[in-house]
Amino acid sequence: MTKWLLRAMTELSSRKWISRLTGKFAQSSASRLMIPRFAKLYGIAVEEAEKELREYRTLNEFFTRRLKPGMRTIDSGPAALASPVDAVITGLGPINAGTMMNIKGQDYTVDELLNGSSRAKSYYHGYYMVLYLSPTDYHRIHVPVSGVVTENVHIPGKVYPVNDFGLKHMKRVLSRNERLITYIRHQGGEAAVVKVGAMNVSSIKYAAPLPKSVEKGAELAYFEFGSTVVLLLEEDTFTPRPDLKLGTKVRMGESLGELRG
Repeated sequence: MTKWLLRAMTELSSRKWISRLTGKFAQSSASRLMIPRFAKLYGIAVEEAEKELREYRTLNEFFTRRLKPGMRTIDSGPAALASPVDAVITGLGPINAGTMMNIKGQDYTVDELLNGSSRAKSYYHGYYMVLYLSPTDYHRIHVPVSGVVTENVHIPGKVYPVNDFGLKHMKRVLSRNERLITYIRHQGGEAAVVKVGAMNVSSIKYAAPLPKSVEKGAELAYFEFGSTVVLLLEEDTFTPRPDLKLGTKVRMGESLGELRG
């Protein structure tokens, strides 16, 4: 009964207009008063932020903050796939005939995640990784591998939560929520960077107009509130770090494994 009630409440609260209202407040000057309390509540490492707390004009500006130079190290190995975000790994493993198995108890297909794209078949026997950003985390998304951007796709959708409750108890939220997908062709194949929106996220935005060629570690996009990135790698193009497992905390720039090619 409790689970049903929570699910029903989430369905009702995950409407776009609610996210728009939340986003509007977060972008208002009145929201700046909440910044110190927000930072303390979530244990945000404010010493890493590019500016002092008092310099941020809105809660949204603080949430999408950049870091001071040198706060993250980008793995410079030519074959290293760099984590695009600070996050916790909530799913990872080989893709089995187009299916990503048991992400918090639910199976997802590559076809539904990529909204029926003709590119989906390239990932049917590849590898996937789900990276969850909590409100504590730095929320800018960076390029995981140097290469050429072959396509950018926006998929409208819901704004269900992508936290532990959402992934466990809501129906396949990763493929129902709004998504922004960047496909990058690298030396050994192609990678799909799937940015998944979430409840109270007013938008997912590219940091700037993307050049055709991108360098590992460059800014790609950012979330306005917590969300998730799903990385997809083509078959026989990637070997994950052997120590990575569910619940592992990773930081932007650190190697997630080695690209082949």
